[in-house]
Amino acid sequence: MNNTEETLDFEQKHKEDLQRLRGFRLLDDDFMSKVFEDKACAEFLLQIILQRHDLKVQSVQGQYDIKNLQGRSIRLDILAVDSNNRIYNIEIQRSDRGADAKRARYNSSLIDANITEAGDKYDALTETYVIFITENDVLKAGLPIYHVDRIIQETGEPFGDEAHIIYINSQIKDETELGKLMHDFSCTNPKDMYYKILADRVRYFKEDEEGVLTMCREMENMRKAERIEIAKRMLASGKLTYEDIAAFTDLTLEEIEALAVQKTA
Repeated sequence: MNNTEETLDFEQKHKEDLQRLRGFRLLDDDFMSKVFEDKACAEFLLQIILQRHDLKVQSVQGQYDIKNLQGRSIRLDILAVDSNNRIYNIEIQRSDRGADAKRARYNSSLIDANITEAGDKYDALTETYVIFITENDVLKAGLPIYHVDRIIQETGEPFGDEAHIIYINSQIKDETELGKLMHDFSCTNPKDMYYKILADRVRYFKEDEEGVLTMCREMENMRKAERIEIAKRMLASGKLTYEDIAAFTDLTLEEIEALAVQKTA
């Protein structure tokens, strides 16, 4: 590809990115992750979901990689910690399959495994929340929110392990705080949103020059990550040369060789 073709390709991708950005909602996980990297926004979100307006977020990370014991990693949309050391994983799930019970269990177990060190006592485990905000009513009872906690079946008493799972049904957009929040999660235009703190953050990424540039870079990073995943699958198949994989994925030969070394390791 010559310089003119590269320039035209970049301009076309940039135009497509801007169009895609205009259509983003908070129900789109990559966009949500950027918006709620802001500590004040994450705090506001959790205060409404948990109905604890004294909750204070100490730290928050978007697109947080976490590994299991075999070294396989998954990427959490949001991981936040409050002033009482409680941990919150917030996930957007537009697909019902991505929010099934065992996915919630898996996320919860990974968080536990990654917040303890060898030799820690079990009572050192902190309270955790895995929160799924779903596009559909995954649990199908017509409720706006579902709280899932272990109980002792024979007594009906809470088990008390402090591992909580919450499902939020974004289909219900009533006049409650949570309903208005779910309305805002479905908006593409910040002018239509109820909550100023969220509208201002969304407006920054959609209308401010610096914010738009940040999101365009993020979308390019997403494309690169997708190409890397394809390259990994091609390497695993063992059917293609490094040169062919580089050509198919638009990665450099050096990048393919580095991925091959990681695979071997």
